[in-house]
Amino acid sequence: MLRTSVLLTLALACFATASAQRFEPKALPPVKDAPAVGGSLAANGVKAPAKESLLIGPGDLLHVTLLREPELEQHARVLDSGDVSLPLIGGVHVAGLDPAAASSTIAAKYRNGNYLKHPNVSVFVEEFATQPVSVLGQVEKPGTYKITTPRTLLDLLAMAGGLTPIADRHIMIERAPGAKQREERVFLSNRSGDALMANVTVDPGDTILVPKAGIVYVLGDVGHPGGYTMENESRMTVLQAIALAGGVRHTAKVKKASVIHNVNGHLDEEPLPLREIEKGEAPDELLHADDVIYIPFSLAKNIVLGTSAIVASASSALIYAGR
Repeated sequence: MLRTSVLLTLALACFATASAQRFEPKALPPVKDAPAVGGSLAANGVKAPAKESLLIGPGDLLHVTLLREPELEQHARVLDSGDVSLPLIGGVHVAGLDPAAASSTIAAKYRNGNYLKHPNVSVFVEEFATQPVSVLGQVEKPGTYKITTPRTLLDLLAMAGGLTPIADRHIMIERAPGAKQREERVFLSNRSGDALMANVTVDPGDTILVPKAGIVYVLGDVGHPGGYTMENESRMTVLQAIALAGGVRHTAKVKKASVIHNVNGHLDEEPLPLREIEKGEAPDELLHADDVIYIPFSLAKNIVLGTSAIVASASSALIYAGR
């Protein structure tokens, strides 16, 4: 009887232990979201297709093909309206689109017109209509130059023979109609590295205008009075202008030197502390286009010119651009 009780107690204990140790499912950690196509994949080096820089325009010759539909193949030229005429669907506006976008537009028209259920359209530009780029102003050979693809500013200036000695380095580019930015100003430095960094792209139909550089006049008792082009980065200081003019003569009355600013016809004369500038005691100030430096004569027999007379004589001064 005792043995039976012991066995029963052991059985109950084992059952209780098994019940306490029965399997409980564990909560799994949350599953991370899968990377979105085109999101993290692009971040890992997969880039989206680059957008075409040269778009379809009037006069371009297109080769349009449809997979499994050879009878619909066309060699069609874009009309002045920007449309291209295709079988069944008629005119489709493709001007301003790249070939991929034009393919999608044509396919949508075949599909929406219930001509084809799954049109597979390919557009290839067989011939771009040459669009001229006008290069005007201070270049050796101004005129129009026909290009079929975008070219750099330096390429177009080289085609025009390069800049003249009196060309301003601040160049204006007027973009063709339809561009987001109608005007763009580019500073083409004398330094080769900086010039290459500023070498922007010029598209067919754009206009390049190279203005004339500013002139600074140095008159009076100097070695070579005349007008001097602001060639160096379109900047010139007082000492640079006087150095170009051959320096101040020993007969000059330096203490009475002056600089005259001509702002839209308004003359503003101020004293020029030339000796202090030469000694480094005063800043060598930058000059502006049409400024006049006058160094008077110290000899009593010479007539001291007034401000208006100085500016009048500056208009007939020689330009020492190549010296």
